[in-house]
Amino acid sequence: MTTAGPEVGSGGGRSARLALLARAEPAELGAAWERLRPLPDYRLLRPGETGLVMVRGRAGATGRQFNLGEVTVSRASARLEDGRVGHGYLLGRRRRCAERIAVLDALLQADGPQRADLEELLATVRARLEGERTRTARRAAATRVEFFTMAREGGA
Repeated sequence: MTTAGPEVGSGGGRSARLALLARAEPAELGAAWERLRPLPDYRLLRPGETGLVMVRGRAGATGRQFNLGEVTVSRASARLEDGRVGHGYLLGRRRRCAERIAVLDALLQADGPQRADLEELLATVRARLEGERTRTARRAAATRVEFFTMAREGGA
């Protein structure tokens, strides 16, 4: 799902990294997971689980809030052998991806030998999302209609 706005992945904070990891394709996560082998020992504090979250909206983006509907979310938490804890949340029913994101989040919290590979994953996801936004903007621009008004003189 590519509902990411322009702010996704901007900056280098943890929330920006988690936003990118949540939007990574399963194949991207799998490739990064294999490149990081051998992984440090970790323990799942919360094994991957799937549940529902209520999504709220606002009429006209500024009006009263209302319940839009429920979406499926997967989440997990993991602790590395050195004590760092990571969390993974993403839309959909992908418990295994949530567990991988939790481990990757923990690994990204400190400099280490695997940090460069993880930063490369984040750059790949960021580039893919920016490309998708650009293609969407081009398609929207191609259907744009310009209206103009001509003023009449002399009042008819």
